[in-house]
Amino acid sequence: MKRNLLNTLPDGVVIATVDDLLNKARANSLFYLLFGLACCGIEMMQTGGPRGDLDRFGSVPRATPRQADLMIVAGTVTLKMAARVKALYEQMPEPKYVISMGSCSNSGGLFQPGYSVLHGVDRVIPVDVYLPGCPPRPEALTSALIEIQKKIKAEKYLRKQA
Repeated sequence: MKRNLLNTLPDGVVIATVDDLLNKARANSLFYLLFGLACCGIEMMQTGGPRGDLDRFGSVPRATPRQADLMIVAGTVTLKMAARVKALYEQMPEPKYVISMGSCSNSGGLFQPGYSVLHGVDRVIPVDVYLPGCPPRPEALTSALIEIQKKIKAEKYLRKQA
């Protein structure tokens, strides 16, 4: 006779892997780097404000890359600024994630013909979520944050993937 383990457990007992618990904690405590470069930075500030309220998702802004695990690149990245973006990214601890916010950081946007504009921040650092728009609405940034959280919850944090 085969017994089902779930039927023998008392009420209130939850079975989960350590990876699941760690990933849930990591996903719901993201610290994002304050890094607004242009007009998308205003929308990022609006999302962190009382109406957008990223705090309800566990995301808190940090002013230093050494305490941040999410970089939101919001706005036009010039060639001169690209080296600083890469330096800030390299100062962030592992694991780290990047949201490219707006057309300008995705592909150069309407400034693409300019000689001094980087044609996408993904040429300098790896990007996890691209957020289109000029500028994207705060709700879109909230949606991108939820996508990052889904990605974190699906990771094998303690086990190496083959």
